[in-house]
Amino acid sequence: MARIVGSLLVRLPNRAARTTLRNLRVCFPELDEAGVRDLARDSLRHSLCALFEMGRAWLWPMPRMVELIRESEGVDEFRGAVAAGDGVILLAPHLGNWEIFGISMCYGTPAHFLYMPPDDPALDRLLLRSRARGGLRMAAGGREGVSKLLQALRAGELVGILPDQVPADGSGVFAPFFAQPAYTMTLACKLAQRPGVRVFCGYAKRLPAGAGFHAIVRELDLHRENLDESVTTMNQAIEEMVRECPEQYQWEYKRFRRQPDDTEFY
Repeated sequence: MARIVGSLLVRLPNRAARTTLRNLRVCFPELDEAGVRDLARDSLRHSLCALFEMGRAWLWPMPRMVELIRESEGVDEFRGAVAAGDGVILLAPHLGNWEIFGISMCYGTPAHFLYMPPDDPALDRLLLRSRARGGLRMAAGGREGVSKLLQALRAGELVGILPDQVPADGSGVFAPFFAQPAYTMTLACKLAQRPGVRVFCGYAKRLPAGAGFHAIVRELDLHRENLDESVTTMNQAIEEMVRECPEQYQWEYKRFRRQPDDTEFY
């Protein structure tokens, strides 16, 4: 279904295709127009796959959903750091299936994940209920949510953040992402400065033919005296992961909608 709809989306006028094409043209200048459109088509297909897979992530029994992770890299080291009890930050960019990745990595572990509540109260209740069945607690963005994350780290628990969302005014700085200035949250980098806290970044790569996912987790050193350097390091780590499977990144998101000179990007 995703292959069919994705092929149509890239040919028809729509916001998702326009944004995807715009992002890919500036992030992959080495590609010609045919290459950009091929990558856009594949990206839209994978974004649709992620959408269609939400039923699994939200409704399947937890053991069955976790079994979708067929292969893994760095997960044992990550779980060892969590078990040590010094506090761990898990960065989960919008790559592969971040929903299944986040829930799977937090399964059986006290954890708080920062999120932006949807406008629809019914959808918000569904999200909270489905994620809570694995022990994952959600912290809404804002001062109260940040306070929950700090309390969790002090207690030696796991904290999850989607680091590639455009933050609210005053909550970020501009840092390079695919050689483009991207307004990037500083929260993860600030939390990472706490003594003993370890930071990991990862994603669940979709395997061919519905064969499940390959979870990839790598430790990331964000300890820098300069906040801008720390944010730049974080963006570089995300970019490296995206380049491993660019077709599975959510390129239809307006990642560069804020520009340093307030010009229109999209």
